[in-house]
Amino acid sequence: MRRPRPLSPLVYLSRNSGRTIPMAGVIVLSVLLVGGIVALMNSIPLSIRTTYSYSRHYLAVSPRGDPSMIDVIRDRVTEGSPVPIERVILCRASGSTVRSIVGKWPFVVIGLSRPDMEFLLERSGTTALEGRLPNVGAPEAVISQPVAKNLNLRIGDVLLGPKRDEGYSPKDVRVVGIADTDDWLMLNDIEYQRENHFPPIDNLLFFAKSEAEQGRLDRWAVAQLKGERAQTFAYFELEKDTDEMFDTLYMILNTVIGLLVIVIAMVMAMLMNIYQSQRMVEFGLLQAIGFTKKRLVRKVIAEAAWVMACGWVLGLLVAGGFLFAIKALIFDPKAYALEPFDLAALLYTLPIPVMILSAAVATVLLRFRGFDPVAVVERRIV
Repeated sequence: MRRPRPLSPLVYLSRNSGRTIPMAGVIVLSVLLVGGIVALMNSIPLSIRTTYSYSRHYLAVSPRGDPSMIDVIRDRVTEGSPVPIERVILCRASGSTVRSIVGKWPFVVIGLSRPDMEFLLERSGTTALEGRLPNVGAPEAVISQPVAKNLNLRIGDVLLGPKRDEGYSPKDVRVVGIADTDDWLMLNDIEYQRENHFPPIDNLLFFAKSEAEQGRLDRWAVAQLKGERAQTFAYFELEKDTDEMFDTLYMILNTVIGLLVIVIAMVMAMLMNIYQSQRMVEFGLLQAIGFTKKRLVRKVIAEAAWVMACGWVLGLLVAGGFLFAIKALIFDPKAYALEPFDLAALLYTLPIPVMILSAAVATVLLRFRGFDPVAVVERRIV
């Protein structure tokens, strides 16, 4: 079995675990703190995109309260579309809410005819349906699995009702079906909405043949209908608005994390200075018996790099485990979105080992700049 070299960085680290483990522990906690904060912050825009991702399947257009614009909008989009239109759906819409980690969010209940409802469920990737679809004109609704988990609803429960300010309907609208799909959906019969919900205005849903073509259709329609008596709702606009909404928040987050990294680096630099001060006799004797200052500096920097790397990797694993536990215990039961191994969160943790290692290198270089091994041998430095 090959024995490690006496001056190998791993030898010192393993023989002085009482010093190296606390330093690595500080890095682990720092990575956990930064990675956890960023991942939890990122869960908010991720939740917005996930909750409203059903809108990526179609372009929605409202006539801004003017029923006479319906045919005009339909003809203009179908005739001028840059991609083939697979289906145009006439629908009604009413409001409800869903829960999020930051409170309640508005959500739309789409009123559709039975064939259109079947088409939308198929387009949303529905693999199974527990229960059935709503009957024509009946106060009934079908929802998707994420909505059922989020609102804790089962078949027979009330989705909308006269006593609900945020999900009003003159009659109790009960859940009669739960669709097995990842999209968030609330669907009911269009005739029920026409008879019971105001305003009496239909809306249009335009479906392209593929998701890529849908994106082209969305961008073309938003540009073409801008300034017209037609309000467009497209998924790319949701993504753009979400990014703009969180720009300031992420600017604040970057400032806070930057200050945190600087403080941690300063603390670690002081610890490194203390530890190196305790090793002056060791370094002096090694240099006195022939080891160059350059080699000793490389050795100390290698030791610091090992501590930083091990602490960072272990911190990522601890942060991932912590976020997985949070996701399983808090997020999943309510269908909240969270990515435990968020790439952005990982990138936010990179400055921690880099800054700490930079501070450690600076400390070592300053310590060795005026180092005199003869003084150590003569017991002038203890």
